[in-house]
Amino acid sequence: MAAARYQDLAQFRLPRGFRGRNAVVVQLWYVVAATLFRWSPQALYGWRSLLLRLFGARIGQGVKVRSSATILYPWKVAIGERSWIGDEAVLYSLGEIRIGANSVVSQRSYLCTGSHAIDKIEFDIEARPIVVGSECWIASDVFVAPGVSIGDGAVVGARSTVFEDVPAGMVAFGTPARPVRPRNGTAIRGSNDAMPATGAARHR
Repeated sequence: MAAARYQDLAQFRLPRGFRGRNAVVVQLWYVVAATLFRWSPQALYGWRSLLLRLFGARIGQGVKVRSSATILYPWKVAIGERSWIGDEAVLYSLGEIRIGANSVVSQRSYLCTGSHAIDKIEFDIEARPIVVGSECWIASDVFVAPGVSIGDGAVVGARSTVFEDVPAGMVAFGTPARPVRPRNGTAIRGSNDAMPATGAARHR
């Protein structure tokens, strides 16, 4: 009996338009990300936001993205007002990534929208969006899988692995991450402004 074959990368083909921009724009972004973005001083958050906007990202006011963060395709990313993206965080945006206002993605966390069809020998590439709501905290070294939604106000504890949606207002952690308790909210009279998540995100 012939041995089973599981994947043959010679048969792999990237679907037309999968990256969302032509090859020239993609390569130009790689150069800009590796130089003008990566080499910029820590305090130049506005400069990095400008570069991301020039390449199609939807970036709200007061967003802070660290220079060591990696954003694969900025034209597939939206980040709401006053949100933070920490050191060495990765937004692997083969698919859309949407992050609400006042949210924190802490250092070395990895939001991964891409996967492969493991039961096809062609190893077809797949992309599913990730949505992070407003007032969320994705703590250090968290992996968020393709297709996951994290509800408003949720917290995901450090070094968790998120394969399923996290309900709004819940604290979740573990591998796989599971909700463990509600998060205590604070009522703010006379204001619609949300309080930012606290913790060692180091963006001040």
